[in-house]
Amino acid sequence: MIPYIQLKEVINSMETLHLNLKIWRQDGPNDSGKFELYKVNDLNAHMSFLEMLDVLNEQLIESGDIPIAFDHDCREGICGMCSMVINGKPHGPIKGTTTCQLHMRHFIDGDTITIEPWRATSFPVIKDLVVDRTSFDRIIQSGGYISANTGSAPDGNAIPIGKNIAEDAFDAAACIGCGACVAACKNASASLFVAAKVSQLALLPQGQPERGERVLNMVSKMDVEGFGHCTNTGSCEAECPKEISVDYIRKMNWEFHRKNIKG
Repeated sequence: MIPYIQLKEVINSMETLHLNLKIWRQDGPNDSGKFELYKVNDLNAHMSFLEMLDVLNEQLIESGDIPIAFDHDCREGICGMCSMVINGKPHGPIKGTTTCQLHMRHFIDGDTITIEPWRATSFPVIKDLVVDRTSFDRIIQSGGYISANTGSAPDGNAIPIGKNIAEDAFDAAACIGCGACVAACKNASASLFVAAKVSQLALLPQGQPERGERVLNMVSKMDVEGFGHCTNTGSCEAECPKEISVDYIRKMNWEFHRKNIKG
């Protein structure tokens, strides 16, 4: 029988990873950029992916090198900032998981992990793994809002809304605007993002006053920002960390044609 102390050491050694990281480095949108290889040793398997990058950056700073720029904020899977492609998949290999929720135990000791930014003309690289996603902000500014009278807030239950409708609206509202749908799409289409924002407001009474103009303005702005068209491959839904359904794209198209017919 293995003594407890030795067994604990064996278990701990199994939880330590040594990885090769192939990371995209780029000084700005006009720089050609390139992959650079880094080695990181003695990583705890229970670290998050971003904590692993923190460890790498500490090593780079101590050695006098420039740390890797990457976006992050909440580290809880709700802000959408941690936008990076890991081994060819937006947010990594685990379905329904953002990069910040991905843990190193999902990788094998000695693995080579390729990390790169979103690849889309509408998301120009600012530096390394950081991309400019303000095109999403401009789409929201074009119509992703409602009109509300000033004064005290109405009672939460003052407007009755059916359970199924409320659930559909909440499912659409789960979108965190990370841009994984764009990164996964061969056309760099933002249709899933726009559809989620259009649908969550079109389903609720509060979104009815601007319902028609909203979908026209947001779809038009999506085209102006240079995003591609949807060709129903479904890769956006497959890679979405919040598992937003492509059925909302059908809803957006219905809303668009409804407004065009009604005028």
